[in-house]
Amino acid sequence: MDLRLDGLSVELGGAPIVRALTLDVPDGQVVGLVGPNGSGKSTALRCVYRALRPDAGRVWVGTEDLSSLSLRLSAQRVAALTQESGSDLDFTVEEVVALGRAPHLRGNQALSDRERALCHRAMELLDVAHLARRGVLELSGGERQRVLVARALAQEPRVLVLDEPTNHLDVRHQVELLSLVRGAGITVLVVLHDLNLASAACDRIGVLSEGALVAAGTPGEVLTPALLREVFGIEASVVPHPLTGDPQVLYRLPPRPGPLDSVMSRKASHDDQRS
Repeated sequence: MDLRLDGLSVELGGAPIVRALTLDVPDGQVVGLVGPNGSGKSTALRCVYRALRPDAGRVWVGTEDLSSLSLRLSAQRVAALTQESGSDLDFTVEEVVALGRAPHLRGNQALSDRERALCHRAMELLDVAHLARRGVLELSGGERQRVLVARALAQEPRVLVLDEPTNHLDVRHQVELLSLVRGAGITVLVVLHDLNLASAACDRIGVLSEGALVAAGTPGEVLTPALLREVFGIEASVVPHPLTGDPQVLYRLPPRPGPLDSVMSRKASHDDQRS
């Protein structure tokens, strides 16, 4: 199912956070949003999963204006992993994952055999089935993140929205999660900070700067030294991955400074002279 952000604008406290953002996420593709901190990425996603009402513009899922749907129907279309997806309640892992079925149930309706199997499969895919009876508050940050992704998959959404899903994950689970997302066959809009992971996982990338879309296209079209310099303020080289050909960003750190103690001693000497 296609997702379209159509002219979204958001102001918070009188300041423009997202400016006339239009972005298409074709059916079954993974589209990444990247940009500096404060560029409006998470705010745009909040409009998609209806945690925030845009001041202008619409979000379309297929031919439906998302704001015209009930929250229950919206949740059947769109599942989200947000940066604020934690819980202070010590549910077990299997209870948290089962919450993904809530939009499809009526009242206190029990899970069917199919739904229990669906939840178990989601836990297996995210490597948390062995934690099913553990309380989520006992888990590490990475384990908890994987549980929340399993909950989102158990929701059987048509569109999956992920805000920095690789936070807290080790390298293995970052790669496994994005491989799973890429192979899920559903429409995905994901915010990522790691540009090399975005290049590997995303069909297309949109770049935000100060709330506006400044570039959109394939990773090869978007990830260029000129754009990295303009948007992120960094000097970097971009080379093809030796196996996949995906663009890979090689960062250039500034020259190594002198030893910290010599720097501090020079500063102390300068301060003594001034006094």
